[in-house]
Amino acid sequence: MTAEALSPPPPEPRQLSLADLKAVSVLGRGAKGVVFHVVPEEADGGTPMALKAVSREAARHKKAGSGGGDGHRRIWFERDVLLALHHPLLPALRGVLATEAVVGFAIDRCGGGDLNSLRRRQTEKMFSDSVIRFYAAELVLALEYLHSIGIVYRDLKPENVMIQDSGHIMLVDFDLSTRLPIAPPEPEAAAAPKPAPVPSSPSLNRGGKPKKPAICFRFRSASGATKPAVSADSPSPPSTSRTASTSSSSSTTTTASSTVSGARTPAKSNSFVGTEDYVAPEIISGSGHDFIVDWWGLGVVLYEMLYGRTPFRGQNRKETFYRVLTKQPELVGEKTELRDLIARLLEKDPAKRIGARGIKAHPFFRGVDWDRILRVARPPYIPDPSSSSLDGDEEGGGCEVLDVEKVVHETFAAKDGEAAAAEDDKKPAASPEAGVTGGDGERRMDPSKDGDFSVFF
Repeated sequence: MTAEALSPPPPEPRQLSLADLKAVSVLGRGAKGVVFHVVPEEADGGTPMALKAVSREAARHKKAGSGGGDGHRRIWFERDVLLALHHPLLPALRGVLATEAVVGFAIDRCGGGDLNSLRRRQTEKMFSDSVIRFYAAELVLALEYLHSIGIVYRDLKPENVMIQDSGHIMLVDFDLSTRLPIAPPEPEAAAAPKPAPVPSSPSLNRGGKPKKPAICFRFRSASGATKPAVSADSPSPPSTSRTASTSSSSSTTTTASSTVSGARTPAKSNSFVGTEDYVAPEIISGSGHDFIVDWWGLGVVLYEMLYGRTPFRGQNRKETFYRVLTKQPELVGEKTELRDLIARLLEKDPAKRIGARGIKAHPFFRGVDWDRILRVARPPYIPDPSSSSLDGDEEGGGCEVLDVEKVVHETFAAKDGEAAAAEDDKKPAASPEAGVTGGDGERRMDPSKDGDFSVFF
């Protein structure tokens, strides 16, 4: 069953006006924009959407500092990607907003928050193998689809994996993605006997009643015992604040075809992009990267889901990059199929890293019917439709209508002030060894820091 058969064609995106929208809260603030929870001003209340609003002024500043239209090119590139997507695990562009101050894209709002906040709302702060299997399988399908239409995602992290109202994921934020020539199809391998499905165990729904097992997964529901509450240690709302790109339009270099399973392409990108803890070694080394870079990102995300932390994080960006380039991930605990898969995904040599075909055939996914994943009726966690699971994470709380342009202006004015202060600050605390910290306390990649890696920017 194809994704297209399961997902009806999305309606054509409409031209939005601020007068037609009610912004009830802020879902996240990032380096490129502010994400609002908006509701169309309609008689029935309209369908809630997430509106990513980008400052035109900030885009112009990026143009001045990047040598030729970088900021605006990224805005329209992201729009074009959203228009090209037709998959139930990826966003559909519902509308475009354009004023003299901001440009915005609206997609469906996901009531379950992001994967990181879901993990932190759990008592154990980690997922079971069966829950990881479900989310990993859906990420494989989403990335495989993107690669099939020539999109390299390049920013896979839990904050960009949203939980839809159905409980299925939605991979969002294509600000750092790029296009490469579509890889030729892999030669068909000899068909292996299809393993018997893994029997499912009954799990409990919110009311404590047994529910039917999932079609092709066995998992422990995150919503089983009690309704998850947003605790004090919950992360910030979905944000792009830890990401940075030094080249909005990825330069490509023609190379010999890669022999990596599922990632062969005659071209590579040389841009230095990504989120610090998730960036692949070939991006740091500047050797060029292609579709296989996304499978490294999947490995980091699976590691974080298993251990509650990323595998290579150091005291600062320089140490983190050193660990990515030289250290093996610490896969503590008994040897399991999941740990074996993570090790294969976190292979530093992209020519040896496992690709889509190998991932889907890996023993960790034994018993998974890849053609039926999108039809699983009861994912591990389904948001409660009677109350938003994000209420504790949102700014504004829906008590008043927010002025979108004003919030965006204030956000980027504050960022400009912080940048100017950092430029003037000559204290030792601002040294390259101190790392780069954003307003949310998380470190971002910054081309002005850690000079040892400046050649890659």
